[in-house]
Amino acid sequence: MENFNDHDSDKIQDKSAFSETVGESGGQNSLEMAQLFEESFKTLAEGEVLKGQVVQIGKEFVMLDVGGKSEGRISLQEFLDQNGNLTVQVGDQVEALLVRVDDEDGEMILSKDKAAKIKVWEEISRIHNEDLTIKGLVTARVKGGLSVDIGVNAFLPGSQVDSRPIKNLEGLVGQSFDFKILKYNKRRGNVVLSRRVILEVEREAQKKQTLAALNVGSEVEGLVKNLTDYGAFIDLGGLDGLLHVTDMSWGRLTHPSEMFAVGDRVRVKVLDFDREKSRVSLGLKQLQADPWTTVSEKYQVGARVSGKVVSLADYGAFVELDKGIEGLIHVSEMSWTRKVRNPASILKVNDLVDCVILKVDTGAKRISLGMKQVEPNPWDTVAERYPIGTIIEGKIKNITDFGVFIGIDEGIDGLVHISDISWTRRYKHPSDVFKKGDSVRALILAIDREQERFSLGIKQLEEDPWSLTVARFPVGETAVGKVTNITDFGLFVELAEGVEGLIHISESGLAKGKPMSEAFKLGDEITAKVISISAGDHKIGLSIKRLKKDEDDRLYKDYSDGARAGGAGGGAVSVLGEQLSKAFAAQSQTDKPADSDN
Repeated sequence: MENFNDHDSDKIQDKSAFSETVGESGGQNSLEMAQLFEESFKTLAEGEVLKGQVVQIGKEFVMLDVGGKSEGRISLQEFLDQNGNLTVQVGDQVEALLVRVDDEDGEMILSKDKAAKIKVWEEISRIHNEDLTIKGLVTARVKGGLSVDIGVNAFLPGSQVDSRPIKNLEGLVGQSFDFKILKYNKRRGNVVLSRRVILEVEREAQKKQTLAALNVGSEVEGLVKNLTDYGAFIDLGGLDGLLHVTDMSWGRLTHPSEMFAVGDRVRVKVLDFDREKSRVSLGLKQLQADPWTTVSEKYQVGARVSGKVVSLADYGAFVELDKGIEGLIHVSEMSWTRKVRNPASILKVNDLVDCVILKVDTGAKRISLGMKQVEPNPWDTVAERYPIGTIIEGKIKNITDFGVFIGIDEGIDGLVHISDISWTRRYKHPSDVFKKGDSVRALILAIDREQERFSLGIKQLEEDPWSLTVARFPVGETAVGKVTNITDFGLFVELAEGVEGLIHISESGLAKGKPMSEAFKLGDEITAKVISISAGDHKIGLSIKRLKKDEDDRLYKDYSDGARAGGAGGGAVSVLGEQLSKAFAAQSQTDKPADSDN
């Protein structure tokens, strides 16, 4: 006996019930109807999509007549929209999937949603096989790309979203697009889409049209696609052209972002075009006349102009005089009196400044400007305001190894050289005497208008002690002082405060070869003869040897004079005098060193 499953058993029971209903009297007709009923059950298999009419709408189910005296139920939830509104009414035709047949009452359990998915997969298969497109709604940003609703959930990889990288994928959520189906797997429920394929096909078609219409010199409109440090790429319609930063404006431009943003529409001119390599060079400034063609007429040397600082460099400031016309104020032309090392110390970008045109070079497209020339040069009148010999008072602005700078006027400093600080004292560094900010008096010694230099002196405010020394110690006179320094070549003797004289070793009266340090020591009081004075060099020459010789000569003279006054015995005295004279001469030769220049 053959085996029957529960489904077959239900069919047999239904058939018996049907036979009892029609009765035996039905004869041949009754038999035919029973066969039809059995056939209807054979054709309605689980997993089959049925088409029926809505006959009843209840609280939980919608009843569907699928024909053959058969009804099925569908959950009411499948007919409610997002807001909970019913989307079906009695009499509507609905397609549903036969999920199963209820074993107890033989009622069919149907699903509209599952039937719809089957239809979707059939459509996906057809579209993929025929290389067609399918519309979908981007529903969410997911890892690696986007989620798209095409009836079933599909995946759009980030690389397939557009023909160019998209930074903000979230911005596409909620938008509908056409897609190509790259691949699908119904069993796993996977579908991979691409929008890029469609865009590239469209772009290639646009590119052919653009290439056909493109010519050097023509004006075209495009979309700013990308910005780089050196320019902007313009989408002309399937073809990108480069608008270099130097071709954007006649004026100075440091970066394309100063003029454009991605997505801007711009009208440009075709400067160069390589049809084979599909390379296009574009220009924007070429749509306007070069403003430098009229610069020589508009900007004359010596004219006063105004402009806005557009850029700062270590060597100066660039000033925009007109659209596309800039001039340079060099640091040396910013101030008459200040030494400007950095333009940023006195100017900033967007400052409005008054200038004087110093030079115009239309060939090199350069204009030299001067900012200091707007005001009179204070050095032109400084000699009148501060004659030589004028005493000034000011604060020390700076101290260097060679002197101190004193502020005289706004931006004008004068230099007191270290040698002009004191007549008598020698300083190793000016900071030994002064500090920055000290208020001091000084005498104007000289003014160099060309070099813009002021020479000052502090010691000149007092009388030079050397002039007093010259009067006090004339050549030939005797001077007394203390030994302040002993060297191999001589002795330094202080004659007055800040005034020293030198006794050279040859004028010391010492025997040849005898060291100075053996005969003298610091602090010894020395009497010597002034043999030379150089007021300009502040030098005094002294001699012990000559003072001793003068003393010997005096003694001899006194003796000679006394002898002559004696009268008698003059012959003997004369002989004695000659002997003394020879003795003094011999002694003098003995005292004189071999290397003496006297």
